[in-house]
Amino acid sequence: MTAGGVLSLPKFVFPGGALVGDDAGFLNPARIKGSHAAIKSGMLAAQAAFDAVQTGRQSDELSAYPDAFKQSWLHTELYRARNFKQWMSKGLYLGTLMVGIEQKLLGGNVPWTLHHRHRDHEMLKPASECTPIVYPKPDGKLTFDRLSSVFLSNTNHTEHQPAHLTLKDPSVPVDVNLHIYAGPEGRYCPAAVYEFVKSERGGDRLIINAQNCVHCKTCDIKDPAQNIVWVAPEGGGGPNYPYM
Repeated sequence: MTAGGVLSLPKFVFPGGALVGDDAGFLNPARIKGSHAAIKSGMLAAQAAFDAVQTGRQSDELSAYPDAFKQSWLHTELYRARNFKQWMSKGLYLGTLMVGIEQKLLGGNVPWTLHHRHRDHEMLKPASECTPIVYPKPDGKLTFDRLSSVFLSNTNHTEHQPAHLTLKDPSVPVDVNLHIYAGPEGRYCPAAVYEFVKSERGGDRLIINAQNCVHCKTCDIKDPAQNIVWVAPEGGGGPNYPYM
């Protein structure tokens, strides 16, 4: 889920296309609601595309789309919730208090804007500074293991295609990530793509199960050494949720 809010929205138009809905991050994180935002962003993009075709501007970027977004109720709603993630990153109690004041008492109409000062991967703490969390095993009723969830996602990539997940430096996962951060790849990936195993010589090595990837791009963003590179796979492979 792209839940950064309005301050994390990327440039969502480019020659020949546009980003709408959750792809661009149109989500109200304070309300955990995005369906209405996805629909509205699609409507704005569609209107901009229709106008461009009508006036013969098919080759141009849909600049009318982001302009229309800034004038819409959607931008107003997201802007009022712009500080949610920043407040919550300061702790549950302070975040809950300040979000309550901003959203419930003031309706999001506040004169201040908070900004994240660090990238996500810069906030990962060394394992030596953290207390391990022991989670109960999945019961198969309310909680489920990751591989079962990957199966339900119907993820598929054609065989023998080049891996769409690559490493800039193959030594970094063991020498840096495992040694300093206790191998965070095995935890922040929701699809069990990354797995540390013992080699024949008894050392550690990283296995990348790229066929399990659900394309959340968490690894590309959260990797502390920025060593993992995610690219689009061949043939549009990935999750296919048949019941949605």
